[in-house]
Amino acid sequence: MKLWLVRHAQPLIPSGVCYGATDVAADEQATQQAATALAVLLPQRIQVLSSTLQRCELLAQCLRELRPDLTYKVDARLVEMDFGCWEGLRWDHIPQAAFERWTADFGGHRFGGKESVSDVMQRVASAWDETHRLRLDTVWITHAGVIRAASLLAQGVRHVAQADQWPREAPAFGGWCELQFTEQT
Repeated sequence: MKLWLVRHAQPLIPSGVCYGATDVAADEQATQQAATALAVLLPQRIQVLSSTLQRCELLAQCLRELRPDLTYKVDARLVEMDFGCWEGLRWDHIPQAAFERWTADFGGHRFGGKESVSDVMQRVASAWDETHRLRLDTVWITHAGVIRAASLLAQGVRHVAQADQWPREAPAFGGWCELQFTEQT
């Protein structure tokens, strides 16, 4: 069973701004290009789950126009991490002390007061486990943080305690990666 992890297209927000769970739109042309590339790749009648944020829903909508044979659902578990009071601020304007508190307790600290990495891992693991139980090839249209969490789940990692455990790599905007479910994952 295969899981495609698709990242939304370039959001319409200045570079360097923390926007996690903020519901910002994505560039329409870049979204259409991503949908077109994805449409030719996906097998018939695959299930597509999308984050509820508009930058992901737009990609799902564009894909639906190209591939009406696919099954579409929205899933709030695929939303990016909520950075609370830091949402909408430039990353370089967030006090260094806030980053230090987060790094000291990377898994448990609610950076910005809303959600911790452990919270994100738990909700992504819930979607992961459900997808695995269904034994259907599936596409998640989602965010970099969710994709990073899923890559850890694919390795059997369900808890992250330290910042250096968190993956740095994620697909570019509008890109994707594929994971293969095995009996161990």
